[in-house]
Amino acid sequence: MTLRPDAMAMRAGELPAVSDDTRHRVARNETAGRVLIVGNFLHSATGTFGVCEGLAAELAAAGWDVVTTSGRPRRVARLADMLTTIWRERGRYAVAQVDVYSGSAFYWAEASCWLLRRIGRPYILTLHGGALPEFAARHPERVTRLLNSAAAVTTPSGYLVEALSRYRRNLILQPNPIAAAQYPFRVRRAPEPRLLWVRAFHRIYNPVMAVRVVASLQHDYPGVRLTMVGPDRGDGTREKTLAAAAELGVETRVAFPGAVAKSRLPEVFAEHDIFLNTTNVDNTPVTVVEAMACGMSVISTSVGGVPYLVRHEEDALLVEPDDADGMSAAVRRVMNTPDLAEKLSLGARQNALSRDWSILLPRWERLLNDVAAGREGGMD
Repeated sequence: MTLRPDAMAMRAGELPAVSDDTRHRVARNETAGRVLIVGNFLHSATGTFGVCEGLAAELAAAGWDVVTTSGRPRRVARLADMLTTIWRERGRYAVAQVDVYSGSAFYWAEASCWLLRRIGRPYILTLHGGALPEFAARHPERVTRLLNSAAAVTTPSGYLVEALSRYRRNLILQPNPIAAAQYPFRVRRAPEPRLLWVRAFHRIYNPVMAVRVVASLQHDYPGVRLTMVGPDRGDGTREKTLAAAAELGVETRVAFPGAVAKSRLPEVFAEHDIFLNTTNVDNTPVTVVEAMACGMSVISTSVGGVPYLVRHEEDALLVEPDDADGMSAAVRRVMNTPDLAEKLSLGARQNALSRDWSILLPRWERLLNDVAAGREGGMD
């Protein structure tokens, strides 16, 4: 599909709201070009917005002619749609940006880039996912070949820059952006035991750990409540989480509202004080940045790219993976130490502000224009 600035209002139900700064830049943007974005545009199917969807919306609002692919929920159909769009719309874009994940999604990126090379279109790769370094270790030649075929390679994570620089030099750190103004900030000086978990229900995100945290806290904090927001990925993890809540006697303390529209997330963040990220594999989770933008006290497992995203004791607290006791202790620290809670809240907001679209969108535009013009990709 193609997104243009004058179509943004009509597609408001499908796309994330664009930042005010982007709206202000539309009239004076003389460098807007034509771009194809290849990634998972699956909000309508999963309820979760991908980073590529936000990039598409922001570029379109800034005056770019944006072609996107794909929103097909089934994997084979999605790959077919990607390749068909690359070929069919080849006269409508000068440069492409392709998301790269591990597993089967890596092969989709390979196929997409092969076709882009065949039709002579330069492309930028964006590396995602905490499992990508392990995948690269198993397939070093394929990863090296794909990364070095691109005009530029970006990644939102210092973790991936460090882990994957052996496969290609000059990786570009380009953080996942947010529209910080859309997330109302409140300092959590005296946080209540209102806990929030936002992720898809899948085993790699370990949601059962959050339920175990509530069970550990319920006797000391009778008012403790946990809201678990996210779609069911269908691997049985949601059922296991529900069963764990019943087994541990906290089923009345845990709410499962399912997937929540991105436009409603700021409201959900505002109703809670402490954000739990229990994942076993991660890179740069946008939901953590969004929680920080609202000033929530963030407590996360120290896995993958998370230690590159937050600073322990400065804007978040980090614990070992699958350590429910350690996470419970961290919640107690935040609850019982107002100075720490305030420090984490203020630090979190500052961290999030450094990732605002007003800072990062111009970097994307400069890189896309440089690659389209045949200049070497790079950023200040």
